[in-house]
Amino acid sequence: MVNSSIPSASACPFCQPAAELLLCERPLALALADRYPLTPGHCLIVPRRHIASLFDATAAEREALFALLSRCRERLRRQGVVDFNIGINEGAAAGQTIAHLHLHLIPRRSGDVAEPRGGVRWIFPDRAAYWEQS
Repeated sequence: MVNSSIPSASACPFCQPAAELLLCERPLALALADRYPLTPGHCLIVPRRHIASLFDATAAEREALFALLSRCRERLRRQGVVDFNIGINEGAAAGQTIAHLHLHLIPRRSGDVAEPRGGVRWIFPDRAAYWEQS
């Protein structure tokens, strides 16, 4: 369940995104530049319909989301990016702060962190370096 203090559709930044953040769109989904990018090129893929969970998306919405994810990935690959993290924060305990489904496409570059192994596992730092645990 998403935190009730998270804005509803009327106050949602993804339902009415700033025009300068729009990267590309489809009838059912948008790609937006992340307002607080982790790395250059970090973008968000959001459905137009205000839903909180990937599991609430229709098959057509999921298709649109993943088509835009691929389109943004290809745009970044043309800029020389070859590696990515793709993530969804599903619910408050998982870190979702805006109750509107959004997929993060985070470009990764060699050397952007000291130890990239483990990727998203670093949300639990004491368990991330599984290769060091015997």
